[in-house]
Amino acid sequence: MTTVLSPGWAHPVRAAVPPFTEDGLRRVLEKVQRWAPYVDGSLLDDVAAVLDDYTPTEDEVDEHAQRLRGHLMRLVNLAITSRIDERDERVADLVARGREIRSEETPSDHRRAVGHVRQMAWTLNELLELLVTNQCLTEEP
Repeated sequence: MTTVLSPGWAHPVRAAVPPFTEDGLRRVLEKVQRWAPYVDGSLLDDVAAVLDDYTPTEDEVDEHAQRLRGHLMRLVNLAITSRIDERDERVADLVARGREIRSEETPSDHRRAVGHVRQMAWTLNELLELLVTNQCLTEEP
């Protein structure tokens, strides 16, 4: 243990040891710069737009599907990285359902396509609620 005495300080203090090497700090910085929030204000807006009484038009369905897939991907990744899916069976089921429905093609039939995006929205909403309940997120946006 190396001790250093600073002027005006009479107690020995251990020299600081940085937690990372220069390359390690650079990797952390790159990850922070690429970071995107798991949940933003648009998540609930997107869920509400699909689950509302209004039925999305054929042109809107694909856009909704794409946005919901992105939200599902972020929440599924959060559940996995926080390992909450290992402790809560309901979360594990929703993670599996989220992966499955996210990878499915949007049906070409308009009625089925609306049903598909609504299933994504319900899965997303339930997963969000469980992540909040399990304190993976501090509060709903």
